[in-house]
Amino acid sequence: MRRHYDHARVQEYWQHVWEREDVYRCPDDAEDPTYVLGMFPYTSGSLHMGHVRNYAITDAYARYRRMQGDTVLHPMGWDAFGLPAENAANERLTDPESWTRSCIERMREDMEELGFGYDWEREVTTCDPGYYRWNQWLFTRLYDAGLVDYRDAAVNWCPDCETVLADAQVEQPADAQTAEGTEAQRTGDHASPEGPDRPGSDGHDHADGGVCWRCGTPVTTRDLEQWFLRTTEYAEELAEGLGDLDGWPEGVRNIQRDWIGRQEGAEVTFEVADSGDELSVFTARLDTIHGATYVAVSPDHELAQQRAAEDEIFAGKLETLRTTEHADPTAGVATGHSVVHPITGEELPVYAAPYVLEDVGTGAVMGVPAHDERDHVFATAHDLPIRGVVQPLDAGDGDSDSLTAADFEAEPLTQDGQLTDAAGEYAGLASPAAREQLLDDLWAAEDATTYRLRDWLISRQRYWGTPIPIVHCEDCGRVPVPEDELPVELPAFEHTTGNPLDAAEEWKATTCPDCGGPAERETDTMDTFVDSSWYYLRYLSPDLDAAPFDAELAEEWLPVDVYVGGEEHAVLHLLYIRFFARALADLELLEHPEPVERLVNQGTVLHGGEQMAASADNVVAPHEYGPETTRLFVLSAAHPERDFEWTARNVGAAYDLQQDLHGMVVDFLQRADRREAREPRDDHLERAVDRTIDAVGEHYESFRFHRAATEIRDLVGLCNRYLHYGEPHDATVRRALESLAALIAPLTPYLGEELWNLLRADGLVVEADWPEPATEVPDPAAERRLVDDTLADVREIVDVADIAEPEHVELVVAQDWKYRAHEIARAAGREDPIVAEIRGDDAVPDTDAAAAFAGELASRGQGIEPVVDGERALELLADAAWLLDDEFGAEVTVRRAEDGGDLAEKASPDRPAIHVE
Repeated sequence: MRRHYDHARVQEYWQHVWEREDVYRCPDDAEDPTYVLGMFPYTSGSLHMGHVRNYAITDAYARYRRMQGDTVLHPMGWDAFGLPAENAANERLTDPESWTRSCIERMREDMEELGFGYDWEREVTTCDPGYYRWNQWLFTRLYDAGLVDYRDAAVNWCPDCETVLADAQVEQPADAQTAEGTEAQRTGDHASPEGPDRPGSDGHDHADGGVCWRCGTPVTTRDLEQWFLRTTEYAEELAEGLGDLDGWPEGVRNIQRDWIGRQEGAEVTFEVADSGDELSVFTARLDTIHGATYVAVSPDHELAQQRAAEDEIFAGKLETLRTTEHADPTAGVATGHSVVHPITGEELPVYAAPYVLEDVGTGAVMGVPAHDERDHVFATAHDLPIRGVVQPLDAGDGDSDSLTAADFEAEPLTQDGQLTDAAGEYAGLASPAAREQLLDDLWAAEDATTYRLRDWLISRQRYWGTPIPIVHCEDCGRVPVPEDELPVELPAFEHTTGNPLDAAEEWKATTCPDCGGPAERETDTMDTFVDSSWYYLRYLSPDLDAAPFDAELAEEWLPVDVYVGGEEHAVLHLLYIRFFARALADLELLEHPEPVERLVNQGTVLHGGEQMAASADNVVAPHEYGPETTRLFVLSAAHPERDFEWTARNVGAAYDLQQDLHGMVVDFLQRADRREAREPRDDHLERAVDRTIDAVGEHYESFRFHRAATEIRDLVGLCNRYLHYGEPHDATVRRALESLAALIAPLTPYLGEELWNLLRADGLVVEADWPEPATEVPDPAAERRLVDDTLADVREIVDVADIAEPEHVELVVAQDWKYRAHEIARAAGREDPIVAEIRGDDAVPDTDAAAAFAGELASRGQGIEPVVDGERALELLADAAWLLDDEFGAEVTVRRAEDGGDLAEKASPDRPAIHVE
């Protein structure tokens, strides 16, 4: 046997064994399997550290759950459509499919080398016609249900890529990446590295300026007829459902709440002065209505468009506004219209302004510059009145604390307060009360709820995506392709400018399914978010030909138990899978409106203080340090949700742990000096193994792999000390080493399997049961704390007293009454009279020492940790005495309090008294 662990030497063998034994297969007839899923990767060419971290997390957890006896569904597939592949193919003078397939092969090889345990029989690839057929089928079902719209829209347009871009694909120039320049920690084509949550983004297919995330070209705005999925129909359900997602990070839920933007308020009707028409605005601050000095509408609002139709000069100004960045709150033009204030009768000018969005609320707002920041900026730029009607609650009438007109002109007061005399009969009311009263009194106002969420624009003017299954007929209009004609497959790829499908004349020409006359196919393809919105369902039945997924399996196996991916997907991808699940439930295709029970976000891998990226020239490939060392390091470096720095030193620690453990097993197996009789130190090692089994299991369950690795490392260190101290007890060591092989197997599967085999344990470790503690450990933390603190105290005494060679260490546990006093103090509440209760207990002597000890416990407040009882403390310290002998070469005596003389007075339940000679 080689003492050195050579991962490369064993990996191919164990891959073969696992495949031969089909250990990762999840049978279709499994009853409620544990569904563990990582966000599937975009096929970018090879795995990067973001992938490795994500998939190491799911793999470790899936392996742990198998050892707990679960049947585990742990599949993998490929987010294979998308503009990046099309661009990469163009650069390499090849076609997107060939490039994508080659990337998939490389990435699958990388995953196998890393030892990820997937059920490859369930593999899905979104660019396969057998997959995107069901994209099209689902589209037609949503179309029939009225959840699909086709309408004109202003969209982000990249003139170089010649396609619409989602907001997530538009970046500020400083953040732009080249086509090959991102090694971001994303795991799918769901969001840009900065993602939809970057500052200033409205996130809904309108970018606030910026450049294309792939080519760096400045993005423009263009009007196009586009396909939308009506996500706004589910705005209320999506917002309410967040309250049930207890297994999701609160940060993700808050991001989705902000994105959906549910806002309660009022819809107020203003009369257009010159026509008598009605103009409705939404406001969440009805209490400020007396401060309204103008009304602003979106450039696409009907009122602005009517004015444009009558005035060519205004139309030109309006068109300029429509392409103005939404982030510019000063942009706007007077429409020439005015509206009548429903309370004061004052005429207020109406402006068209791009900061007002057509599809949010009513597309119109009342401008209250004294109490809204955007309105304040706009009013200042256009020299409009600023009228304060709310004062802070702590400002009295005429007091110096009251805000003046000059104060409001300098800065708006945006929080609730108390209405001023300018509010007429409502003066003196607090803002909430004023809103309620105005809503009751004002005929022009009624309760309303609005949402920031917009419909999902899915049209993309690119080749490499799912063709939208619609035929355009001059007589029949837009007609869905019949089910028996699906899939509408992509034609052969041709390098061309513009939309390749639009140039594919032969493919585009077809007949109308309704009338049989000549028609044209829709040439837009679907946003790849559609692919990823239901792929978790296809894993359940990847070869099913009669439906997109098996509804019975979905009812039994869903929701996904654990879903792992980056927080950058918080809005788009994760919101869309929630929308899709709800829509499918309404179509009676699915029973579960929430698809994911527990969501785990993984942080970013940094190198040199920056996120790993090719553009930063700081990428470390997984194979550079060996796949198993890499996965052990990324799991042990930090909690999955935290970013961490890649350092050679810490990678070395992961490598050393494997070598130490492997070398220790080989050394033990080659030793001849083993004993059968037990000694106290064997009990100490046994208890340490039991504590580690419990602790590592708890850490795996809560995804604290870094703490699990620390526990394993500590036990490896203790076993090494035990083996070097003297003749080992064969059964004790063998159990410890087999336990270590099982405990580390989810982190380093090849090493775990190799050690299991060397130790001649039963079967394969990947199929083994989780190790069971030999004895129940009621409070393992208290046991460990007692031993560790005692060892540390002895070291400190030796160091402070400058004792070169300690000859004898005496340990004395505390008197029984001190344990009783400690118990009383632990059980007491913050306000309880602890000292009196302790001194009044029959088990506590009426002595000055007892009074002093009660006072000491009281001074600790609520920071009293649990301890083991006196008998157990005596036993634990006796079993651990060999550690002091090993470290100092000193004789060790452990005594009861009654045998410890005066020394016992110094002992406490959490620490023995110590005397060193």
